[in-house]
Amino acid sequence: MKPPATVWATSAGLRWRRAGFALAVAGTVLGLVWLMAATLFVESVDAAGLVMLLAFAVTLPWTVVGFWNAAIGLTLMVGSRSAAAVVAPHIQAADPQQRIETPTALLACVRNEDTDRLSRNLAWMLEGLIDSGQAAAFRLYVLSDSDEPEIVAAEGGMMSQLQARFGADISLHYRRREQRNGFKAGNIRDFCERWGPLHDYAIVLDADSLMTPRAMLRLVRVMQAQPAIGILQTLVTGLPSASAFTRIFQFGMRLGMRSYTLGAASWQGDCGPYWGHNAILRLQPFIAHCKLPELPGPPPLGGPVLSHDQLEAVLMRRAGYEVRVLPDEDGSWEENPPNLLEFIRRDLRWCQGNMQYLQLLAIPGLRPVSRCQLLLAIAMYLGAPAWLAFMVLGLWREQPFRSDLGLALFLMMLGMSVAPKLATLVDVLLRGPLRRAYGGAPRIACGFALDFGFWVLTAPVVAIATTGFLLGLPFGRRVGWVAQQREVRRIDWQVALRSLWPQTALGLVLAGAVLSRMPGALWFWSPVLVALIGSIPFAWLSAHPAVGRWLVRWGLCRIPEEAPTASGPGPLGSAPVSASASVTPPAVPAAE
Repeated sequence: MKPPATVWATSAGLRWRRAGFALAVAGTVLGLVWLMAATLFVESVDAAGLVMLLAFAVTLPWTVVGFWNAAIGLTLMVGSRSAAAVVAPHIQAADPQQRIETPTALLACVRNEDTDRLSRNLAWMLEGLIDSGQAAAFRLYVLSDSDEPEIVAAEGGMMSQLQARFGADISLHYRRREQRNGFKAGNIRDFCERWGPLHDYAIVLDADSLMTPRAMLRLVRVMQAQPAIGILQTLVTGLPSASAFTRIFQFGMRLGMRSYTLGAASWQGDCGPYWGHNAILRLQPFIAHCKLPELPGPPPLGGPVLSHDQLEAVLMRRAGYEVRVLPDEDGSWEENPPNLLEFIRRDLRWCQGNMQYLQLLAIPGLRPVSRCQLLLAIAMYLGAPAWLAFMVLGLWREQPFRSDLGLALFLMMLGMSVAPKLATLVDVLLRGPLRRAYGGAPRIACGFALDFGFWVLTAPVVAIATTGFLLGLPFGRRVGWVAQQREVRRIDWQVALRSLWPQTALGLVLAGAVLSRMPGALWFWSPVLVALIGSIPFAWLSAHPAVGRWLVRWGLCRIPEEAPTASGPGPLGSAPVSASASVTPPAVPAAE
């Protein structure tokens, strides 16, 4: 069946959509800036107000783009039978029965990971490929950058076990680098130089990646049918988890990502995203065109590129190959951080990598959309210090302002911030099978309320961490490339105190300032103050295994993978992904 609107697949249609999207975003940003200027400058223009207006403008791009992506995504979801096929007609280009003869590498990139967890995931994927009858076309490469002797030894034992179990049906290889330069991108580049010419494609996996055989086979078949595609990215969703923090976080992420990705795909088109894992690369152009430059200056802003994925995507597009996304949920997962401290650590690593893009914006030959993507990646983190500056300056500024316009702006910004989640929430509630997979309307409503409170409590804490990190970057502050903690276990109070005392202290200072300067605005400041002052107990509570078990018991923040099977409810993580999925993910370990 052809896509319902073939104009979506034409270059002219894509140009018109990009122009319309740019006008919508620009018009919205200008309108909001004008409203803020009318709010701030009642009597006269002052320096503090101008700085506030500039800070407000810096916070807008990411929020406004998200709002319009959500609006387009909602329109597609409720107005078409297959929203994904409309914006990504390449989905239907592949024959699902086509036998795969093309040699494809599976690249498992690891660094000091839990080998038991890694072995479980790899075994599950290998077993699925063998059962599909297509395993002969694949080779698994475990590409290790581990440097801890015990883990290196465990990796060797893991590979011996996998070889004994699957070696007769699929080729397995293990390589550990002694020189671990270039982070993950360097790890993959080393594979490309050693074994790249032996394969046409490579599916990139992180240590926490999990994909169904159906999802992997579909990637290869689409690439075979569409030789213009250089990178094809799946929509990566979170695995079921017994962590309260993870459950609430990925419930909200699951709601937001579908509408956001559909909307983004409508105007990004052939300049789509690459998130560095659960994606397939066409190796010949990747090897030829996607080698990353060494940035001038010392780390953290110089040296090897940390956030390699988006840069590789724009280089692939510059070479004339398309970068596409499959904007539907179909058997592609990852594990999300189990607590607030791990979430912040991962976010700061991404922040460090994205700030390196400042040196890469002037790369010659990039497409305009590609430069826009790099700018948005930078803006995503610059918004945190801009928001903080706006709030603090507003507390000390002496000039009067329009409270009615200020309240209206606050509500508009709040609505735009949660628009991606609201858009998918509407679609989920309108579709009976999907609504039941999420646990029914009452549980969905409770989950949305929990996620909203979760967002209110975490956003200021993460913003303070990001601001402090950005201020330290020019002076050499950095985040190391270390293995992510994935186990669900409680956080020690002392660990939380060492990590979050700046947020707590700042919250107490701001509370005193609000009470002394504008006590009538305490209601407005209360969410931020509660989030900052309560950051330590919140981190402890949201990581506590008992809270996670309670959410699991009551089915709160449930995702479709946890839906009961035909034979009744199963263990966490053992239920089908969707009605079309042919296999189920392995059970996620319970909380310790």
